[in-house]
Amino acid sequence: MNLLELFLLALGLSMDAFAVSLTCGIYSGREKLKIALRAGVYFGLFQAMMPVAGYFLGTAFEGLIKSFDHWVAFAILAAIGIKMGVESFKEEECRERIDTASFKVMLFLAVATSIDALACGISIAVLDSGILFPALFIGVVTFVNSFAGVLLGGRLGKSFRRGSELLGASILLFISLKILLDHI
Repeated sequence: MNLLELFLLALGLSMDAFAVSLTCGIYSGREKLKIALRAGVYFGLFQAMMPVAGYFLGTAFEGLIKSFDHWVAFAILAAIGIKMGVESFKEEECRERIDTASFKVMLFLAVATSIDALACGISIAVLDSGILFPALFIGVVTFVNSFAGVLLGGRLGKSFRRGSELLGASILLFISLKILLDHI
């Protein structure tokens, strides 16, 4: 995986965290900078840790799936991309104001937005790539996007949620197709 592909993957994975960060920005009140930093750390850390966990799960089963590993990577990334795209068209239910700065809420949001990174770690393992640099890169890109998302959310409101999720879905679908075409 080259640097451009890694950047696109990191950007795609960070779109969920970015979309959630926009919402955190909407609810942040006067503490935007504090919440932006907290969101960046939580989301970036989890987006960096989950691919590592997925990588070790993937390497444990590498010998069994080597002959169809590109199909596994394609299926995982395409499924995540499709799920993100479908989710972006669902209507949001009315929400009560929540304390987005609380430890419990941030932890829940960080885990929820990083599950797709676990699957990507499995994909990286079956492609026989290293994991340390990609995981750190994904974490840094997610930190930056989450930090910016909170600040943007405070100014721009909810109007960009659907667009950011569609962009993330499109990027993941593009990468999944590229992996498949490179191995066929």
